[in-house]
Amino acid sequence: MARELEIDTPFQQVVEIARRLEELLNLIKGVSILVDRELRESVVECTLSVVCAYAPYAGLDEEVKRHFWEGLDEIMRQVPHAEKLFIGGDFNGHIGSTAGGYDGVHGGFGFGERNGGGTSLLDFAKAFGLVIANSSFPKREEYLVTSKDSD
Repeated sequence: MARELEIDTPFQQVVEIARRLEELLNLIKGVSILVDRELRESVVECTLSVVCAYAPYAGLDEEVKRHFWEGLDEIMRQVPHAEKLFIGGDFNGHIGSTAGGYDGVHGGFGFGERNGGGTSLLDFAKAFGLVIANSSFPKREEYLVTSKDSD
């Protein structure tokens, strides 16, 4: 059943959309992008660039990771400033449970300790004026981590 959006700012709207998408993806265990009908009808004129990104996993060479971030940086520089942007994917990093120097990027609802991949993601978001939307609301414990090492 659809719920009414109770939001005051565009940032809150993005956070709410990300929260709803995450809830849905956790239910269906797949990758989908759905837009609330109310949101669709409220868009006047907007060009949205959607980027899907999957970072190299932690065990790969640093050169491979550097190549990924450079490629994503190049894609970002091609997006016109007038366009709205949505980046979704798996960045294979932990941003940590607190903002720790990334206020305005990290919403304060992360998990565990920050690692190198998380720092790369936070640096990238900060450089391009982005927000890690799913760090802006609390999640149930079973949804904090999508996969864990077997050891």
